[in-house]
Amino acid sequence: MKTPLKPPFDSAGKLSSAGSRPAFPVQLNSGKGNSFATKTVAAAARATSNNGGNGQNDLKKPFQPGASDGFGLDSAVRARMVRRLAEQGVLDARVLAAMGAVQRHHFVDTALANMAYEDTSLPIGFGQTISKPSVVARMLELLQQGLTDASGRLGRVLEIGTGCGYQAAVLSHLATEVYSMERLRGLHDKARENLRPLRLANVHLLFGDGMHGFAKGAPYAAIIAAAGGEAIPPAWTEQLAVGGRLVAPLQDASGAQALAVIDRTPQGIRQTLLEAVHFVPLKSGIG
Repeated sequence: MKTPLKPPFDSAGKLSSAGSRPAFPVQLNSGKGNSFATKTVAAAARATSNNGGNGQNDLKKPFQPGASDGFGLDSAVRARMVRRLAEQGVLDARVLAAMGAVQRHHFVDTALANMAYEDTSLPIGFGQTISKPSVVARMLELLQQGLTDASGRLGRVLEIGTGCGYQAAVLSHLATEVYSMERLRGLHDKARENLRPLRLANVHLLFGDGMHGFAKGAPYAAIIAAAGGEAIPPAWTEQLAVGGRLVAPLQDASGAQALAVIDRTPQGIRQTLLEAVHFVPLKSGIG
């Protein structure tokens, strides 16, 4: 029997600081200063603007942002969100462009649309939430580091926890193919409804128990999870390609969570714990 990966805990059951330093820079602007951040944001803003504000290179949306939204939530609002993300340390130009291209307010309830571009999680029903933009961007940036192919894109990605479909839409800009699994039928149906108008040919929505992953699509260049447990399910690392990366929250016995990066190398599995995060618990089964 294979033992699930567990984070390093100390004798008190708390997350240990040992080995908690990332093997790569946490911030990407080291030694580059504000000018690098400014150029990166400008590039992302141009990508959003050139795509008519809705990412037409990858997203074929039937509606336009702005007045037709009824909220004035146009590309300028998303551009301000992108600038805030860069100021917080997310400087990967592809991630910033993808975040600026996807209309987050179309993935939340109408009553919450005016809060869609604030850096906050929002309820999406069924006891679940849509993650903060900063958390989504941070996790996607971690996936991007060292995983892009010659075209500059991620390869095949497995997402555990589709939720409302927002992160899958952002991933569609970064990956060649996205398999997204959701265990709650209501959310799976909601994500399908939200994503249907976008006609994303490289996104595949799956209803099932994410603890088992999706072996038919393996191996994956990257796996990302939107729920945290005390161990990484063995199926996830088994389905991760050699050279691939997994980003997911892990929790200790007290329920405190930390963001974990797991790399599958030719020599084996390498795990790094980063900053504290807060996600819904990882559960098995479907509902």
